[in-house]
Amino acid sequence: MMNKTYIGIDLGGTSLKLGEADGAGKILRQTSVPSGYLTQRESLDLTERALGAFLARSVGKPAAVGMGLLGRIDSGRGLWLELDHDRREELPVAEILSKRAGLPCYIDNDVRSAAKAELLFGSAGGLKNWAYVNVGTGVAAAVFSGGRPVRGGHFNAGEVGHTASGVGFHAPCSCGRPDCVEPVASGMGLDLCARLLAPEFPDTKLKIPESGRVRAEDIFALYGEDPLCRTLTDNAAKALANLLMNLVRFCDPEKIVLCGGVMTGGFLLDKIKAYLNRFTMRYVTGGIVLSPIPPQDIGVLGACANAIMYNKEETYA
Repeated sequence: MMNKTYIGIDLGGTSLKLGEADGAGKILRQTSVPSGYLTQRESLDLTERALGAFLARSVGKPAAVGMGLLGRIDSGRGLWLELDHDRREELPVAEILSKRAGLPCYIDNDVRSAAKAELLFGSAGGLKNWAYVNVGTGVAAAVFSGGRPVRGGHFNAGEVGHTASGVGFHAPCSCGRPDCVEPVASGMGLDLCARLLAPEFPDTKLKIPESGRVRAEDIFALYGEDPLCRTLTDNAAKALANLLMNLVRFCDPEKIVLCGGVMTGGFLLDKIKAYLNRFTMRYVTGGIVLSPIPPQDIGVLGACANAIMYNKEETYA
């Protein structure tokens, strides 16, 4: 008899990843196809084609399909409402993919999906009040209160990258306000700030490519010897520390889990902790920790977590 498995679909900014995992979070196989800058409709068409091909090679007996998507998601109705400011179309993604696969399908925002994986397979099991903060290309969070994710009146809760960083050098943000956390501390923001500040540090050893982004790991590697890299790192750490302290005051989490490419290796975490006020953080009894789930797996596992939790009451602890 074939074992029960779950199909996870992770739609990112540059690629579409599909994976098949068991109920314990072991990824049995996965694949990836380029996506690029597509409309929501084009992204859904690509997903349907990729899902059909992926299901044809299942190694287990899939029980459900889950998907994590960028943008605003009405998970209760299975609707993809918006990808970004310029790409907004209400699409019944869960219904369409369910018909394509012949299986139940559940969708959610990518960060909330990843947080569910953290609950099932990571370090948040049993927690009711906690926060999951992704620091990757951008900065976003999933906040859980009483065991339920906070979604907001327009399914837009968690966009914490667009809060004030406390760092002031006029880094422009896509939201229209300067010096948000995202343009200071994300992968995209570190690249932006490196280019803004480089003229002030003509002797920097940091290589700034004409195309592509400056890598966070290259900045951190030069922290001890390069004033530009030290400034970039310290600004990012201060911005993220301010964000975490604001989250603590807002939602009183038992624990904060950090993830994303910028947090890989833990170098920045030590810098963040240096800026935290001990009085503010005294009730975060579970501490601030890095997710044990590898960044390259979290998208697919988050999507699979949607599938595993399909049709259950949305209380996870």
